[in-house]
Amino acid sequence: MHPIIIINMYMRRISLGCVLLFLATIQTIAQIVEPVHFSSSIKELSDNEAEIVFSATIDPGWHVYSTDIGDDGPVRATFNAVKMDGVKTVGTLHARTKPVEKYDEMFGMNLRFFEGRVVFVQKVKFTKPKYNIDCYLEYGACNASNCLPPTQVAFQKSGDVKVATESQQTEKETAEEAQPAETSEELVATEAQQTMKSVDTSTWSPVISELKAFEEPRDESSMLSVFLWSLLGGLIAVVTPCVWPVIPMTVSFFLKRNKSRGKAIREALTYGASIIVIYVAVGLLVTLISGPSALNALSTNAWFNVFLALLLVVFAASFFGAFELALPSSWSNKMDRKSDATTGILSIFFMAFTLVLVSFSCTGPIIGFLLVALSTQESIIAPTIGMLGFAIGLAVPFALFALFPSLLKSAPKSGGWMNQVKVVLGFVELAFALKFFSVADLAYGWHLLDREVFVSLWIVIFGLLGAYLLGWLKFPHDDDDRRTNVPRFALALASLAFAVYMIPGLWGAPLKAISAFAPPMYTQDFNLYGGSVEAKFRDYDEGMAFARQQGKPVMVDFTGFGCVNCRKMEAAVWTDPQVQDFLNKDYVLISLYVDDKTPLAEPITVSENGQQRILRTIGDKWSYLQRTKVGANTQPCYVLLTPDGKPLEGLRSYDEDIEAYVKFLKNGLKNFGR
Repeated sequence: MHPIIIINMYMRRISLGCVLLFLATIQTIAQIVEPVHFSSSIKELSDNEAEIVFSATIDPGWHVYSTDIGDDGPVRATFNAVKMDGVKTVGTLHARTKPVEKYDEMFGMNLRFFEGRVVFVQKVKFTKPKYNIDCYLEYGACNASNCLPPTQVAFQKSGDVKVATESQQTEKETAEEAQPAETSEELVATEAQQTMKSVDTSTWSPVISELKAFEEPRDESSMLSVFLWSLLGGLIAVVTPCVWPVIPMTVSFFLKRNKSRGKAIREALTYGASIIVIYVAVGLLVTLISGPSALNALSTNAWFNVFLALLLVVFAASFFGAFELALPSSWSNKMDRKSDATTGILSIFFMAFTLVLVSFSCTGPIIGFLLVALSTQESIIAPTIGMLGFAIGLAVPFALFALFPSLLKSAPKSGGWMNQVKVVLGFVELAFALKFFSVADLAYGWHLLDREVFVSLWIVIFGLLGAYLLGWLKFPHDDDDRRTNVPRFALALASLAFAVYMIPGLWGAPLKAISAFAPPMYTQDFNLYGGSVEAKFRDYDEGMAFARQQGKPVMVDFTGFGCVNCRKMEAAVWTDPQVQDFLNKDYVLISLYVDDKTPLAEPITVSENGQQRILRTIGDKWSYLQRTKVGANTQPCYVLLTPDGKPLEGLRSYDEDIEAYVKFLKNGLKNFGR
């Protein structure tokens, strides 16, 4: 019988949906991003009136907040006049686009924001035949991982306009009322020429290249680590019930269809190489089609995560034996015909493609978890390297058994143990389904999966997994006389121990091992754990001066009052005892709020990217510092510095992995000489 037909008889499973797991849970690295693209114009309505229109397109995954969300929430959209000569505003700024509205637990209020596109309009009335408009729109934008500082969209326009007689009659009164304001604006413009007299230029000097240098040594080793972990993932995939039974059938086919053993071996090796080519092609496709921003936008989309959660639940139910998922027969028949109709290398390639396709229900989750880890790498080639390692691990057994057919005799036969592997994978998929659902739960504030609920469910899942491995729990396809051997007993102990380890988390224990998966600590209603971290300074120059006096390293926390993910980091990571000790005792913590609206004593004129810009608020100043010194504009952003402003470690952004955060702080102390 043709091996393709045999493969389809054993493993007709659908799993293309698991390809979507490639894109899951991607961590955003700190960098300059521009997710909102504004254009501005003026539209005359009549002789007397016009509209200043600000139109924007918003990248997927990002949203811009509306005008009417209150002062206690995130940065709202506002219209700001620098100079309005011969024109005055009518009413307030409003949006012509329908906003999305939802309740935000962190701020305790309903928030309105826009996704995809937004148009803001400010109506004005002309009071003179000649007018001069200098104004700007200020807005705030966030995604699920980062927030931008308050961002300005400038609009300047001057010209002539026909003013009706009635308007001209009131022109003098309008001019007299506007004169003090114009004089004040001229004074502000004069003050804006002041420079940063109090700034220590040495601590404000850019360190972008130095930060990149910190990352270079880790890139090479990380690529090797990516390859090795991916190779291990491929080897694990070999023992799944979708791959293991194919090995003896495929190798036997290649050895029997040719009298020449050398030719049979060459074809078997070609078969393995074809598997590698297919998976590497998938890695390249992910790399070329979906850039980091697109991957992040998709992975942070709430409804996409709901879909992933449901998909994993379906596959888990299938692995438990509730039903079988089969490939459409037309797919299988088409692949069979292609394989039969072609000869040589092309025929072998179609056989390899069929293996990849029908085995994806088992290999898909492994590839998904693999690419989750690869998403934290800053190298764009990481997905390709990862898929190369995985493919080699998967293809090696086929080549090895083809070279040494006698090994097939000692290899374990397919049987009940294959179903047990499948059930274990089902438990793992069910656990990770909760992780994806948690993303949507946090985004929409449903509170269906708060931290204590999540931890409780994981305790139950891994407790049941331990019970299954000990033989206390059975599923439809399990053998009646199934016994627990030593490997299963060891795995059962590990699973039960993990379940017991998570129990203190119901009372607020940090649970470092699952900190990257569990919801943030602030979602937990019952928490006996206490502790807090308070920044010693909210002024960069004052904090750096204190650090020089004390001889301590500095952690600069670029944050915002309206930054939800900043609060998540403070609640989930800064509450860890180790992190608390480092930040309270070993570092001088400086928190700089980029959305602080407190006016500066004197506006500051700076040059950025060849253009002059006026910093009017404290938040403007800290946002400018973040962009120019460390080359980032998203929050949260953490940077470790010496008292002289030199970096001690690379940048760190939103990531609730406590262990990695502790390592980040330890590396800073080590590089500082402590």
